Amino acid sequence: MNGHAITMLGTGLIGDFYTNTLHGQRGRDTVRVVYSRSPERGAAFRDRWNIPDATTNLAAAVNHPDTDVVVVGVPNFLHEEAVGLAAAAGKAVLCTKPLGRTAEEARRMLEMVETAGVFGGYLEDLCYTPKTLKAIASVRAGAIGDVTWVRSREAHPGPHSAWFWDGRLTGGGAIIDLGCHCIEIIRNFVGKENRPVEVLCHTDTLVHPIADEDNAVAFIRFESGAIGQFEVSWTFRGGMDLRDEVAGTHGTVWLNHFLRTGFEMFSAGGGGGYVAEKSESSAGWLFPVGDEVSELGYVDMFSDMFHAIDEGRAPQETFYDGYVVNAIMDAAYRSAKANAWEPVELEWRGGTTARIATVPETYDGQVVIKREILPDGRQKLILKDPASGDFSDRIVAG
Repeated sequence: MNGHAITMLGTGLIGDFYTNTLHGQRGRDTVRVVYSRSPERGAAFRDRWNIPDATTNLAAAVNHPDTDVVVVGVPNFLHEEAVGLAAAAGKAVLCTKPLGRTAEEARRMLEMVETAGVFGGYLEDLCYTPKTLKAIASVRAGAIGDVTWVRSREAHPGPHSAWFWDGRLTGGGAIIDLGCHCIEIIRNFVGKENRPVEVLCHTDTLVHPIADEDNAVAFIRFESGAIGQFEVSWTFRGGMDLRDEVAGTHGTVWLNHFLRTGFEMFSAGGGGGYVAEKSESSAGWLFPVGDEVSELGYVDMFSDMFHAIDEGRAPQETFYDGYVVNAIMDAAYRSAKANAWEPVELEWRGGTTARIATVPETYDGQVVIKREILPDGRQKLILKDPASGDFSDRIVAG
């Protein structure tokens, strides 16, 4: 099967991660042309990755006659223009997170690809980490029962580039940058057919002299009754903290993606090299990452995207998913401003999800609330009398 020739838009950190992955994963998909707003950065990127062409003309890059896929890795304020150009050119388009700065902007991009009939993939890498994919498969297979609560946390010392800090260009602060990851991770665990209903969010700017939030915490209520919780911060010191927790009626999942993952190293200094993304030091206790592009999900993400293009199917993460994420973030910002729960406003395509419900166990005509084993080995039940509503303890064995 022939590979794909790619137009890479953007030469920042994400462009490096993307190109490193693309040139190393399937072995047949290559970046043919790169776009950068800076001719110097574009030339350096071209030489670094052995790319034939570089340009500072966005339209020329998208419409390059030798490419059939456009990867959008430019700043948020350029996403809509780039997607529009790719759709008009009839090329498959893969867009980095967040899809838009607002749900309305994301909806317009969704309409562009659907109207043009082109492939649209949402590059949400943290939903593709090997641990996450395996955990999602286990949850969907019923390993932990019905999901009742998901907590997703991303925190680090702040973004690498100046434009990230300007909410006029990005659409917001830490929520736009990091919350988009957490929200889509939560959706994968509670089920994408599970409609997000409302959001309660608190934001604050605690450390950085900027106009947008550098810390936020939020709760998302889903139609099933499940709760999603995200925590994001641009003020966490010590690297990048990526953690997820999933609670179900019959089990629990804990994931730690970047810190305390089994690779720890102490250095008295002198190395001075790259350790891992967002690492603040190359001395002292360090937490290197064995295969960063794999552990951050880029390998599986691009494999899914290009296999989906070849097979004529939708990828795991679509433009519609990106739109839903933007709608939830919009509700989070409205909630933080109103200091109240705010509804998620979106065009919903996911159908309906029944509320979580269980058939209670009974014992001797009583409803079993909990079973437990005492330190001496005896088994105890906590029971409720369905007639009186009274609760009682009963030793049933031992």
